[in-house]
Amino acid sequence: MSNVPSDLKYAKSHEWVKTSPDGHALVGITDYAQTSLGDITYVQLPKVGTALKAGETFGVVESVKAASDVYAPVSGVVLEVNKALDSNPEKVNQSPYSDGWMLKLKLTAPGSESGLMSADDYTKSIG
Repeated sequence: MSNVPSDLKYAKSHEWVKTSPDGHALVGITDYAQTSLGDITYVQLPKVGTALKAGETFGVVESVKAASDVYAPVSGVVLEVNKALDSNPEKVNQSPYSDGWMLKLKLTAPGSESGLMSADDYTKSIG
């Protein structure tokens, strides 16, 4: 059974978002996604300052099995990328919800994450 923290919101495309009261959001891929991909060997992320629209591709995760696009679950401007993933992409496998985060965004539409799935809904969607 996948690990699906209840304090996050989830996209159908298997990304998670954790918003904070300051209008920032952390984004990464779910435990289900990293398990499906297998051992992650490379993570390509956007540059700081990139404006993303919800549903837009922001990067690529490559594993021994496949390469997969990663999509922004919410709209925002990239404040920070997880530089540790450059040399340690396996952090996404080991800790998808903490050390394996990918982006920190400044939300351009605060509250837009309310359209995403709850942990319960996401758990049902992955069966």
